[in-house]
Amino acid sequence: MITIIPSPGRKARVPRAQSATGFTLVEVMISASIGAVVLLGMLTSFLFLARSGANIQNYSAMESQSRSALEQFAQDTRQASSITWNSSTDITLIVDSANINYAYASGNFTRTTTTSTKTILTGITSFSYSAYDINGSVIDLSSLATAGKSTKQLQISLQATRNSSTVVGATNTVLSARFILRNKRITA
Repeated sequence: MITIIPSPGRKARVPRAQSATGFTLVEVMISASIGAVVLLGMLTSFLFLARSGANIQNYSAMESQSRSALEQFAQDTRQASSITWNSSTDITLIVDSANINYAYASGNFTRTTTTSTKTILTGITSFSYSAYDINGSVIDLSSLATAGKSTKQLQISLQATRNSSTVVGATNTVLSARFILRNKRITA
């Protein structure tokens, strides 16, 4: 049997894997900096996605409410046999011998019947009606009495805004189709 004994003047070489492990201060600082940059990027992405989601929710709510309000207005307008202009932002339609009032005031568009008043659209920043005669010509609304006699078509133009605490206000501009008062008798 042969035994090898290292010489006393020479130390045995220990592989690096078996030596004491640890990180130097420079390695720790570099890895902390890289980790902070990655974490900052993830946080920024999260905030951006949250704000985008809130904005999409605002637009979706506005679109849904606007669509519902215009459908209700369109249905009543098409069935109306008469229209009375109370002001440039307030009309009364006669539908099946019942008065239905549509009015814009203080950022709200409301529908009033003999039994109830319902706000059908909120957050409105600008609102206007446009009236047209049987030939499609614009009717001047400065004389409301004569406007009621010759109105055959109505159109709504509005702008609505929704605000949230995390995002800038979302704005939606709506221009409706021209709704024809089908049951109103007017001769050219």
